[in-house]
Amino acid sequence: MGQAGCEFLRRELPRLKREYSVDLTVVNGENSAEGNGILPHSAKAIFDCGADVITTGNHGLRRREINDLMDRGEGLLRPANYHPSAHGRGWYVYDAMAWKACVINLQGSVYLDTYENPFVCIDRILEQVDTPIILVDLHGEATSEKEAMGYYLDGRVSAVFGTHTHVQTADEQILPKGTAYLSDLGMCGPFYSVLGVSPELAIRRLSTGLPTRFENAEGPCALGGAVIEIDEKTGRAKSIFRVQVR
Repeated sequence: MGQAGCEFLRRELPRLKREYSVDLTVVNGENSAEGNGILPHSAKAIFDCGADVITTGNHGLRRREINDLMDRGEGLLRPANYHPSAHGRGWYVYDAMAWKACVINLQGSVYLDTYENPFVCIDRILEQVDTPIILVDLHGEATSEKEAMGYYLDGRVSAVFGTHTHVQTADEQILPKGTAYLSDLGMCGPFYSVLGVSPELAIRRLSTGLPTRFENAEGPCALGGAVIEIDEKTGRAKSIFRVQVR
C-alpha cells in the first residue's frame, strides 16, 4: 500500500525469505503506487525486494504508465479474466530449472467488474498449464466467492489465496483434496489506517457521503501474508501458515 508499504516490504521480505527458506515469492502490488494502482517504479521496488511474481487486481491497469511493463510478460500480472484487449496477461510460469510453478491472477465477479466469469476462465487456463505447482490469487470482494473457488479448485491447484480486502483472515487450511487456502493474505502498509487510508478521510467519506480525496496514512506498518509448503512432484500443499509482521 503506497510508498510506505513498499519500504516496509523491502525491510522485512528478505528476512522472511531467509527465515522460512522461501523458493518462490508472490506479492500483490495492486496499490503499490501512491493513490492506487501500480507504476513502473513501484513494480521495480517490489521486484527488488525479492518478489518473483507480482499480481494485481481491479486497479492493476488504472495507471497507463504500467502498460508497457505489463506487456513484457516478465512476471507482472493483471487478472486473467479481463477483456482480451487488455494490456498484459493473467498467468505466468516461473521456471526454477528443477521445477516450474504457474501463478494465475483472477478477479472476482461479485461487486467487481469482470469480462469473463473467473470459474470459466480458470478452467480454460488450466487446460494449458503443464506443471503440478499452481498458485491462484483471486482478487475479490466476497469471501463466499473465494471459498467457492477454493473448493472448485481443490485437488487441481496447489493454493488459492485471496487479496483485495486488505484485512488478513484467519481461515488458513488445507482443503480435503490437498489445496492450501486463505481468504485474504492481508495488507502491507500503514497499520493505524482504514485499509491503508488515513482514518479521518475514510470517516469523512463514510459519514457525509461526499467526495473525499483519499491519502495513505502515516505511521507504523504491518505486513501480511502466508507461507505454503508444496510437494514439487504432486503439487499438493503440505502446510500453510499465516505471517503477520507489525
